[in-house]
Amino acid sequence: MAFILTGVFSGIVVGAIPGLTGSMLIALTLPITFHMSPLHATTLLVAMYVGSIAGGLITATLLRMPGSPAAVMTTLDGYPLAKSGQPGRALGFGITASFIGSLIAWVALASISEPLSELAVRLTPFDYFALVMMAMALIASVAGGDVIKGLIMGFLGMLVTFPGIDPSGGEVRLTFGANDLIGGFKLLPVLIGIFAVSQIFADVFDLKSRQEKVAFSSRGMFMSVRDLKQQAVNLVRSSLVGTFIGILPGVGASVGSALAYLFARLGSKTPERFGKGSE
Repeated sequence: MAFILTGVFSGIVVGAIPGLTGSMLIALTLPITFHMSPLHATTLLVAMYVGSIAGGLITATLLRMPGSPAAVMTTLDGYPLAKSGQPGRALGFGITASFIGSLIAWVALASISEPLSELAVRLTPFDYFALVMMAMALIASVAGGDVIKGLIMGFLGMLVTFPGIDPSGGEVRLTFGANDLIGGFKLLPVLIGIFAVSQIFADVFDLKSRQEKVAFSSRGMFMSVRDLKQQAVNLVRSSLVGTFIGILPGVGASVGSALAYLFARLGSKTPERFGKGSE
């Protein structure tokens, strides 16, 4: 239990800082685990990773700066909900959803991990292409009604991933002779530039508007039974989507959160509220 609490706490702290990830924390902690038993070492590292994923939603909700790539989708509704005067409720929903998702993923890992892993390794490049197209559909759906603009931004985002070494053939592409581009653009610096730096400049130069202070209140941080009943289908569905995406090699939590957001919007009775602080 001590290793779990230590790992989760340190993971939340690191995950809440934009630019730091759970992978960095695990890499720094790994030498310490050489003198630990395999059970304790695995428990500590897994707790750190889970805590870092959950910690990314804190700054994404309060500052519109995702602490981790997986928390990008949280900025779409978590930040507007917090800005409307309900920061405690926004954080409570995010923390509860992370907790329930972790429990469902743990149950899946303990019960059906073997057949799911066999299914994952059988997926072809066509299946991964279908996932990319689903992500493009998500971008178009959250573009505020301007589907064309959403698709253009999605394809521009794909264009950013082209520079570097082709993972299939090994050829260097679109580096324009610059050795610094051989490694390509990493996701985390791009996210920091898009969300964190842009938000900082917007706050600094937006001097004419009156800055409203939202008093933080812990009221609503814990979901009521009524809230759990209303969100039960969404919680289970999103957890299952995240579990399946997490099993796929090389996909990651950011794609899982994006697809879960897409399915939540498609299954909602009030999709027009998404992007405006929807719960």
